[in-house]
Amino acid sequence: MKQIGLFFGSFNPVHQGHLILANYLVEETALEEVWFVITPQSPFKQKQRLLDNHHRLALVEEAIEGYPKLKVSTVEFGLPAPQYTALTIAHLMEKHPEASFSLIVGQDHLKSFHKWYNYQALLEGHQIYVYPRMPEEALAASKPLKQPKPEILNHSNLILVSAPVVEISSSYIRKALKAGKNIRPLLPPAVWKYMDEMNFYR
Repeated sequence: MKQIGLFFGSFNPVHQGHLILANYLVEETALEEVWFVITPQSPFKQKQRLLDNHHRLALVEEAIEGYPKLKVSTVEFGLPAPQYTALTIAHLMEKHPEASFSLIVGQDHLKSFHKWYNYQALLEGHQIYVYPRMPEEALAASKPLKQPKPEILNHSNLILVSAPVVEISSSYIRKALKAGKNIRPLLPPAVWKYMDEMNFYR
């Protein structure tokens, strides 16, 4: 079965950090492809203002051009809102019985993973690739670390990966653009071009 990693996000906008992580995972782990699953609405960010779905899709398509192991999925555009990861993966498994789907999550999400809808099914049925978000020293200096539940942290389906830590934030990019700052190095060139032409986030 083809091993596919699902990288969920609003990608508002997609940036170099997303691309670096996804490429690392397909080159350095058992994953054969990584799919960028664009989320139209997060249950935890219901008031977040997003670019239209078709624009965020176009930006991801521009970003992954030339990376044959990276794909984009719009599966959640057609599912009832709000979308939940467990339901989306169940839907993808029905549509793609030839594939084995894994979940890609940031280390900071582990502490609240037990609050995710049907998290037990995710944990028991899928490998979960966990990437670092910030060096532990920096996290410890900023706030006390909340530890994930032991049954999650010690689960055999949890795979900790030593991906490069690239702390680029989509929210920073949006704020910096609005303030007139040059954030061009943080974006794939084709993404910057599209955003500049469309005058996004200004």
